[in-house]
Amino acid sequence: MSALSLVSDDALYADEPAPLDESELLKLSPLDARTLADDLPLGTRFTLREDITPVQWAFLQKYGFLVFARVCSPSEVAKVLSEVDRIEKLLLSTGQTEICGVPVWFGTGEDGQPKLQRMGFSSMHSEWLESLVTDARFEPVRRLIGENARIGTREKDGVVFNQYFNEPGSLRPDLAWHTDALRDVFYNGEMPGPMLNVGFHFDRIKPEDGGLRLIPGTHTQSAWSTLFHKVHFVTNDDDPREVMVETWPGDLTVHDGRAWHRVKASPHTGARSLRRSMYVPYVIDAYQPKDENSKTNAYMRVLDAAMRVKGLLAKRRDRKARR
Repeated sequence: MSALSLVSDDALYADEPAPLDESELLKLSPLDARTLADDLPLGTRFTLREDITPVQWAFLQKYGFLVFARVCSPSEVAKVLSEVDRIEKLLLSTGQTEICGVPVWFGTGEDGQPKLQRMGFSSMHSEWLESLVTDARFEPVRRLIGENARIGTREKDGVVFNQYFNEPGSLRPDLAWHTDALRDVFYNGEMPGPMLNVGFHFDRIKPEDGGLRLIPGTHTQSAWSTLFHKVHFVTNDDDPREVMVETWPGDLTVHDGRAWHRVKASPHTGARSLRRSMYVPYVIDAYQPKDENSKTNAYMRVLDAAMRVKGLLAKRRDRKARR
């Protein structure tokens, strides 16, 4: 079975490990696949194929995440970042502060100018981004979510582009511990089914650079642990069980949002602290598209207000530091 990655076999980075060779493992029984997954290092990288393999499925079920090595080519990575830069300039020039009711967040960059932090519905301004995230090579990921899943580029928050960087005026140098299941557990009193997040990554992020952390296996935790094991979006200390999800440009990750996860701030500043990612919504519930007339919901209004306060405080600290 042929792999679908568009990247050549020549590694771009000297420290980049080869993905697991599954050529002889494609017909493993579920039991054998689970046994093998139990012995794999947590940093194992996989190749995206025409189907999710038994070992990949077993690894996801046990640990709650997968890393597919460089599913996007170097030229595609460069094109994504070029398109985002173009959209950022467009939004700034027009003064647009939201897309389809979802606020766009800008922080302050190294040069003191506004710098994009988070943008929903990114593909609304780029046919090329739309074609990338809906490309047939990602069909196995869609089926992993569910046979009836669809790519919701016009639903939820659409395709979300994130930029984390560590500067005095940054709104998002990090993101504290949380699970995506909090609302479901709070209202229903029980854990929801799998909540798989699909992310593209565009920078080389090492353990010492901060980045995505998660606690393997906590996607199967109890509702009580989901509510009270940590304080959502407040607790941000290192956890001895956490695993850093190391990425190279072009990687694709899948992680179960029911697991505890966070984004650790980079200890560096400026360009070295930059971490860029793009998350694609795969939707299985009723079709609820948004358009330019969509209103900002109450949750996003509260969150947007909190981010604006955070931005004002960051600018105040920056001014004091410059005196």
